Amino acid sequence: MREIPGAWRRTLEGAGLIGADGSTRPTIFAEMSALAAHTGAINLGQGFPDEDGPSEVLDAARAAIAHGVNQYPPGRGIPDLLAAVAEHQERFYGLHLDPARDVLVTAGATEALAATLLALIDGPDDEVVVFEPYYDSYAAVIALAGARLVTVPLRWPDFQPDLDELRDAVTDRTRVILVNDPHNPTGAVFSPDVRAEVVRLANAHDAIIVTDEVYEHLVFDEPHVPIATLPGAWDRTLTISSGGKTFSTTGWKIGWVCGPSDLVDVVLAVKQWLTYVNGAPFQPAIATGLRLPGEYFDGIAATLRAKRDLLGAGLSAAGFDVSVPAGSYFTVVDAAPLGATDAAAFCRMLPARAGVVAIPLTAFVTPARAGDYATLVRFAACKRVEVLEEAASRLADLR
Repeated sequence: MREIPGAWRRTLEGAGLIGADGSTRPTIFAEMSALAAHTGAINLGQGFPDEDGPSEVLDAARAAIAHGVNQYPPGRGIPDLLAAVAEHQERFYGLHLDPARDVLVTAGATEALAATLLALIDGPDDEVVVFEPYYDSYAAVIALAGARLVTVPLRWPDFQPDLDELRDAVTDRTRVILVNDPHNPTGAVFSPDVRAEVVRLANAHDAIIVTDEVYEHLVFDEPHVPIATLPGAWDRTLTISSGGKTFSTTGWKIGWVCGPSDLVDVVLAVKQWLTYVNGAPFQPAIATGLRLPGEYFDGIAATLRAKRDLLGAGLSAAGFDVSVPAGSYFTVVDAAPLGATDAAAFCRMLPARAGVVAIPLTAFVTPARAGDYATLVRFAACKRVEVLEEAASRLADLR
């Protein structure tokens, strides 16, 4: 069997994707989805909606296809989408961007993150600070880029970082501070003190801030505050988002990077050798979405807040301890009150026992910290109301 290169192999082993003999294993997401299909369980594991997005956006994609927008778009993205992203950033956050220089369209936020980290990291002496638990692609891309992953723990139940631990993590070796806010998988929204300290530390240690803000319009109790809007942040911040979560079009994979043109140009230099371009007819459709009236954006946050509350009530009634999320699709619970000692084992038995699928939080952490999250489980609320009601009814049988 051909050997996998060392750094990448260690990442795969740490994620449980290959065994000591080099054999591949499915991710926990694939395993849980297969269990859902096999048992007929309701899949609240993976974070994708089961409803289509707004008709204006879907109709715009159909119209683009019908009118011949089916070939390679420009490398930076279709100009109308670049303009719409710039308009969006000014409309919601007061950030003034040059659409021709300060915006880059990507194949979803995941490619944006990959291209950004590959562009910014110089070599094995560089470190990338992330908040743990973290979106699972972060560790993989950091390993591909050859840097060292440094984590700052987010602890139950509020999942805010300890500022002293954050200060200890950021040093002169830190190349990037990677911030996911609102946060996947915990649903946390970071406090103003956390955001301000990230900016202070980045300036003190000459680090770049990379923010993953795909849930920016799914904040429940207060307006979203991009780090790029804070004093001293703009010149060293790259902001990443996408249309997938905002418009329930996760399969379209239309994302973007915003920031100072010199940093965006560096990302473009890498991105052009990844997907090159993508999703031509979907780009003008997402531009249409970004220009929808404010009522739409208020409405999707209110709708998901109601679903969060519905799911949370069901989880609480089933006997879980519930961390109430401030944003995103996700709710994290502690299954210890139901006798769980191993979240992964608990999730593997949950489809047969209750007809519901969830994901263990240990899928989002380094092996060294797995014990800190041993009984924590993530559920996704981005499903139809009747699906969440049925899931809550099934989970009631756990008591």
